[in-house]
Amino acid sequence: MRLATIKQQDREVASILGKQGAIPIDLINRQFNQSWPTEMLDIIQSDKVPEINSWYLNGGREQLATLSDGVIPKNRIEFAPLLRRPRKVWGIGLNYRAHAADLAEQSPTSEPASFMKPDTAIIGYRDTIKIPRMSEKTTGEAELGIVFGKQCQEVSREDWRSAICGFVSIIDMTAEDILRRNPRNLTQSKSFDTFISLGPILVTPDEVPDVNNLTVKTVINGKTHAENQVSNMTFPPDFLVSYHSKIMTQLPGDILSTGTPGAAHIQDGDIIECHIEGFEPLVNPVRDLKN
Repeated sequence: MRLATIKQQDREVASILGKQGAIPIDLINRQFNQSWPTEMLDIIQSDKVPEINSWYLNGGREQLATLSDGVIPKNRIEFAPLLRRPRKVWGIGLNYRAHAADLAEQSPTSEPASFMKPDTAIIGYRDTIKIPRMSEKTTGEAELGIVFGKQCQEVSREDWRSAICGFVSIIDMTAEDILRRNPRNLTQSKSFDTFISLGPILVTPDEVPDVNNLTVKTVINGKTHAENQVSNMTFPPDFLVSYHSKIMTQLPGDILSTGTPGAAHIQDGDIIECHIEGFEPLVNPVRDLKN
C-alpha cells in the first residue's frame, strides 16, 4: 500500500494512492464505515498503518476501485510533506563506502556517523529548496528513509521490520562549505530551512520484500549524479534501526534517513530528484537566496 499526504483546499490530509488517483482517508471512512485518523502523523502514532494495510490487501483495494466522486486524479494531486512534525529526524553520514571514497573520507566502520535535523527544515514534493545566504556551496543528496511505526527500544536486528511502518524517499541538503570550515558545524550545516524533503509516498514494508535490493539515485537536471544499491551500505537498514533504538526511545513517526550514494552541488535553477527503484520520484527545484 502507498500512503501520501495531499493538499485539499486549506488542509493537508492523508490518502491512499490507487490507480485512479488519491483517495482521502476521510472519504474512505464515509464510504466504507471506517473511523481512521485523517492526518498522517495521527495514523502512524495510533498504529493504524498495519490495520489500514490489512483492510487494503483483503478487499479494500477492490472497494476503492469502485469510487469516483471525491477521488483526486493523478494529474491534479498536490503533495504535501509526508510528515510535518516528526519528533526526530536522524541522518547518517558516509554510509555508502563509495561515497566516502569520493569525498576522500574514511567511511566509519565501528558505528554510524549519525546526526539530527529539525522539523523546521522539512519540505515536500515540488517545494523549493532555498540555498541560504550563509552558504556558497550547498549539496543535495538522495536517500532512502525509514519511518518508525511504534515506540521502541532495544530492537534486535532480526525484528527491525516490526518497528517500522514504511519507507520514504528523501533529499537531504548540506551547506558543505560551512561543514568544511569546522566539522563541529554539522548541525548548523544540516539545519537550514528547506534542508530536507520528504515524500511523496509512504511505501509499506510488504511492498519492499528485500530492502537491500533497492537502488538509490541522486539526479540533477535529469542526469544521474550518483547511484548505488542499499546492499552496499556500511551499516544496512536493520543495523541502523537496531542501533538507534539502543541510543534512545524511538517514537512512531520518527524518521531515519539512511545515507546517500552521492551528494551533488546544487545551484539556482536546478531540479534535484531522488529516484528509488519502485518508488515515485521525489522532485524539488532549487533557488539561491543570494540571487
